[in-house]
Amino acid sequence: MRISSLLAFASALLLSIGLGAAVRVLATKIGAVVPVRSSRWHRAPTPTLGGIAIAGATISVVLVAMFRWGTIPRDALPMLLVMGTSAALFVVGLVDDRLQLTPLAKLLATLVSGAVLVFGLRETLGASVSWWQMIIAIVWYAGIAHAFNLLDNMDGLAGGVAFVSALGLMAVFGPALGHPMRVLLLALLGGTAGFLAWNVKPARLFMGDCGSLFLGAMMAGVSLAVLHQPGADIGLDAVIVCLILIVPLFDTSFVVVLRRLADRPTSRGGTDHLSHRLVSLGLSERTAVAVLYVIGLMGGATALLVHDGGPRLLSIAVLFVLAVLLVALYLARVPAYEGEDLRALKHASFGRFVRDVAFRWHAAEMLLDVVLIATMYYLAFTLRFEDEGRKIAILFPAFVSSLPIVLVCTLVALYVSGAYSRLWGTFGMRDVLAVVRGVALGSVTSVFLVTYLYRFEDISRGVFVIAAALLTLALLAARGSFRMMGEAAGGRNGQARRVLVYGAGSAGQLLVREMRANAEWRMNPVAFLDDDPVKFRRRLLGVMVRGTLESLENVIRQSRVEDVVLSSTKITSDHECRLREVCRRHDIRVRRFRLEITE
Repeated sequence: MRISSLLAFASALLLSIGLGAAVRVLATKIGAVVPVRSSRWHRAPTPTLGGIAIAGATISVVLVAMFRWGTIPRDALPMLLVMGTSAALFVVGLVDDRLQLTPLAKLLATLVSGAVLVFGLRETLGASVSWWQMIIAIVWYAGIAHAFNLLDNMDGLAGGVAFVSALGLMAVFGPALGHPMRVLLLALLGGTAGFLAWNVKPARLFMGDCGSLFLGAMMAGVSLAVLHQPGADIGLDAVIVCLILIVPLFDTSFVVVLRRLADRPTSRGGTDHLSHRLVSLGLSERTAVAVLYVIGLMGGATALLVHDGGPRLLSIAVLFVLAVLLVALYLARVPAYEGEDLRALKHASFGRFVRDVAFRWHAAEMLLDVVLIATMYYLAFTLRFEDEGRKIAILFPAFVSSLPIVLVCTLVALYVSGAYSRLWGTFGMRDVLAVVRGVALGSVTSVFLVTYLYRFEDISRGVFVIAAALLTLALLAARGSFRMMGEAAGGRNGQARRVLVYGAGSAGQLLVREMRANAEWRMNPVAFLDDDPVKFRRRLLGVMVRGTLESLENVIRQSRVEDVVLSSTKITSDHECRLREVCRRHDIRVRRFRLEITE
């Protein structure tokens, strides 16, 4: 008999909540409490070992399901392997929580567990796996297990990301994995959700290494079961699995690379993860965790699209990965090591060369544009012929032969148009015009060259029109993203003072732009005042003109103003005296903005 999906989830959920309550009491009695420390952001001693609730609920529900089945079906063997190896790493984590194993010991345990799983899956599923694929699979297993271990750095983060990842694996690969594996995933979803009732901020229970290693082993084990299925498309399915697990892969790669550049050991804990840097930008801890949840959900949705649409939708996956990389590049600029983020690169003999390539020669921007140009050209090709599968196969060689021409023409046109002479953080209308000119010039040049070389045989003009439109949007989004993220971060920075700007003319708008461009100022413009009633209730650069000087008292209260800056030289002495008197009563600092050119 099959246990219903709803019953498996609900049973694990309730059991995990109950076990969590019991573990809190037990952990407190035996001293398994995490004190306040710099590498964790909790503000009070918190019981740990919450992984007992997750693993206990998950395994218990699966065992009950197996009892109801009577005889164990053959397709349950992969599920038993995944659950057994995950249970083994749960025990390793439990020992580590109490006795503090070395990083090498934990790595060895995950590699051994991964080897057992990979050999077992090959035998039970009969997959044809080469020796080098087995080695990659074992390393993958250990890497994902430790990725979730590293991800457990903020309340609700590791558990929530594991829930999102398990949901993605269930939605995309559930039918192919079989009923026993679906029961395991449903039980894991319930067990994780029950634990999150205790772990969301402010956390009353931590999962500990026993929980993070168990969750990582489960995600790694299920993903390997997917790739070992008979008839699996290894390449495409591997891409889909990576999309589903984008957050742990993204966070671990980000931390490892930047710690190496900072000349710090990767095994040492710290507040340099994605979640910590998002908080450093001004987001609350809840919001930072929610952002990573959203990235995980978007990865799962992208994976589902690619799985259902096949290789022709891989361009969507490329765009999603590029968006994630842009976020990583922006977050990498957030200081985490007291100004020594690039210590190893600065001291390396090739450091100056790397900096010149990356910044002076704009190599990083050009490489990104190469990927965007090729992706948009391919996406335009598939969109133009999406209902003509046979025609795609016939015209694909022409697409491949014309791609180098499109790449060269577009890159040269973007360079000539000035697209590589501006900083992304100050992206504006002139940059928009430069991108539009570059794409238009590149498209026209590509059409002329393709016509001259190939007489436009087997090539559709519609592809070039669609590609130009898509590429323009992609380039504008990529370049504008840095300014948008900077302004959003500046507006959300909890350490920035809330500033009222008196004077909404050109000087006031220049001041607002500078506040948002320079995070070091720690100034967040929240409102304008202006004596011109025509400007009342209008938004300038996203900041509302709240009224005239007569509205000052109300604006101070409603917008929680902390500083006032006078931006205009036209403000009369009488108005300035009245403003300063009001601000004195509210204990608000008043300053004047001066724009001067001096020798």
